[in-house]
Amino acid sequence: MRVSRSQAAENRETVINVASRLFRERGFDGIGLKDLMKGAGLTQGAFYKQFVSKEDLAAQASRRAMESATHRWSAATAAKDEDPLGAVIAFYLSMDHRGEKMDGCPIVALGSDAARQGMDVKASFEAGIKEHLEILGRFIAETHGEDADGKAMAILATMVGALMLSRVVNDPDLARGFLDAATHQINQAAGA
Repeated sequence: MRVSRSQAAENRETVINVASRLFRERGFDGIGLKDLMKGAGLTQGAFYKQFVSKEDLAAQASRRAMESATHRWSAATAAKDEDPLGAVIAFYLSMDHRGEKMDGCPIVALGSDAARQGMDVKASFEAGIKEHLEILGRFIAETHGEDADGKAMAILATMVGALMLSRVVNDPDLARGFLDAATHQINQAAGA
């Protein structure tokens, strides 16, 4: 049975969304095409009608994951628009976010995997990271009236590192310690 163009486009979006979440949970090599397509409710044969390769899907899913992360930052700031930087920090460096494997930060979930992928996957991450830096820089500039490129880089690196470290330990107190220490350091750096 032939699928309409609109249905094919919808299926493609579904696969990208599912892959975005499953890659964050299991890594790029932690799930095969058969299981990815099954997760999207489609057959493996449909994959090659939509994507050139698994790397093509990985690049698009990475872009989608980074977009999703940016939307989550926007939602956090909308809830606390008087202190957007504080809102992003509170959301990002939380135990709740630490526990979100499928919907959490793609940089933390896939960063080391992405470093071993091709140029297209890296480009998706780079674009998302640049957008994160721009947002953080804007928050710092609005709050403190200064050029904030270096601070934005330090803050993002601290946030990503702290969340990653909190995820690799079993001890919840140690995990919370990493998140709290990073929050303290970022607040000091942003206010300095």
